[in-house]
Amino acid sequence: MANGRVVQTADRTIGSRQLAALLPAEVLARPGYRALADAVRTLILDGRVALHVRLPAERELAEAVGASRATVTGAYDLLRESGYVRSRRGSGTWTELPDGHLPVGSPAIIGGGTGGRPDGDPGIDLAIAAMGAPDGSLAEAFAWAAPRLPGLARSPGYHPFGLPDLRTAVADRFTRRGLPTRPEQILITAGAQQAFALVVSLLCRAGDRVVTENPTYANALDALRHARVRTGSLAVSDAGWDMEIAESTLRQTVPRLAYVIPDFHNPTGALMPPEQRLRLLAATRATGTWLVVDETIADIALDVPAPPPLASLAPRGGADHVITFGSLSKTHWGGLRVGWIRAGAKMITELTGVRVSADMTGSVLDQLVALPLMEGLERSLPARLAQLRIQREALVRSLQRHTPEWSWRLPPGGLSLWVDLGEPVSSALSERAAEAGVHIGRGARFGVDPGTFEHRLRIPYTLPPDRLDEGVRRLAAAFHDGVPLAPAVERPHWVA
Repeated sequence: MANGRVVQTADRTIGSRQLAALLPAEVLARPGYRALADAVRTLILDGRVALHVRLPAERELAEAVGASRATVTGAYDLLRESGYVRSRRGSGTWTELPDGHLPVGSPAIIGGGTGGRPDGDPGIDLAIAAMGAPDGSLAEAFAWAAPRLPGLARSPGYHPFGLPDLRTAVADRFTRRGLPTRPEQILITAGAQQAFALVVSLLCRAGDRVVTENPTYANALDALRHARVRTGSLAVSDAGWDMEIAESTLRQTVPRLAYVIPDFHNPTGALMPPEQRLRLLAATRATGTWLVVDETIADIALDVPAPPPLASLAPRGGADHVITFGSLSKTHWGGLRVGWIRAGAKMITELTGVRVSADMTGSVLDQLVALPLMEGLERSLPARLAQLRIQREALVRSLQRHTPEWSWRLPPGGLSLWVDLGEPVSSALSERAAEAGVHIGRGARFGVDPGTFEHRLRIPYTLPPDRLDEGVRRLAAAFHDGVPLAPAVERPHWVA
């Protein structure tokens, strides 16, 4: 990686020193024009230099990297020829993507996400980073809920804020994790996606500026596109966040809202260190930015202790601008549509008003079933995590066996690997894999700028080891079949 640094600027310009800091050490040691062009192309594809950003002038970059101007001129010429930059007299050289990398369309749930084929092969779903329900857990929860349902059924059944007992259970768990919380600070939602959509609907208007990590959760990006906000990015590399550049971006853009996944980030799996969390809290508070924290994967801690809520690190009164949401989808089952928002009591009341205008209330039955699952989470989670460790190890072995040329960084938690294919063929490979019965989340679905991360695949380890191995075997066959992988025609793909 290029020193693990990332960049996103507000004025759409990157300085020569910033760009030089992103380049690999081997390029700086012996700068050649082809190596320099390849390194800049990789930074663009990886989202670490955003699209439509002006690159440094040739003379300035030459001085910064210790190369001749002819070397930089040659690199820029190669990038222009391959379509990764464009130049216009008097306005400089700007990053872009070559033809064939089309904008990401709206997602669609295709065939139930099974990846099945007409010949009856059920297919292998590697697009959804979630597991089936733990054996027996739902049956036990329904058995607990059944005798309690008749009492609730005597009421009209409308609980816009959520069932009081479930709100208390969620609040109590935040308190046990180090963030004192009252039930009136909790809104129960129909999953985490609804939670995020409600927050965006309340806080943002068309044209507002919002920043997210890049890459980030694909369905969150779709919600932001639907809200017609202007999206900027805080880039995340395999090495994590560059908080100095993130702070600069926040100061210069002063966004209305910042959306982050600090706990086993989706899709990279990175875990934000405590000192960076403190800096993010301070930076967003200073700019008056709402900090929206996605904790959907926070409990999937495989190699480290589960982190405390980000808001718990703030000094007293220093987290009033933080909104946290999560759900039971990853710890239990995505089919149980129960999530929550934790914020100030006034904010919860305002969010509930938005929620009522959309669906009035949540399912009482789902919430009643969720109550024993929430209260028993600490008891049930260890077995879930043990299963995921086994499956993660199985996926790693399969990748080493079938695709040794691919690379990845083992995450300390989360549900997937962010795999580097070594060449920008992710969309084309996902289409070819679909023909082989494998549904996979191509890298571009996770990028703020359409067409970036074309050299990446997100591969979850949420299936049994034998299905993971077969899925990787089919992916490898699609990758190695000897036919060049051209840029794919854009088609909608749904990932979770």
